[in-house]
Amino acid sequence: MLPLQVIDSFLLDYNVGQALLLGFILSVAGAMPLKSRKVLSIVLVTFGVIFMLTPQSLVPIHYLFLGIALVVVAPLVYVTANR
Repeated sequence: MLPLQVIDSFLLDYNVGQALLLGFILSVAGAMPLKSRKVLSIVLVTFGVIFMLTPQSLVPIHYLFLGIALVVVAPLVYVTANR
């Protein structure tokens, strides 16, 4: 078992946006085997809203732009889904 100081010193190098980005990548990777564009679009729009609503004091501004892009792209993915 690692002491808490080691874990804390490792986590201090990252911000909330990077943790959200990791969650986003893992969620998209988890939705890909389903081969459903509708599920993928739901993941995209959910993380887009999360990125947009995250306070700018916690993350850099480029995560806001990523959220806006995801909210714009997600409906297009949903509309192009076959089923």
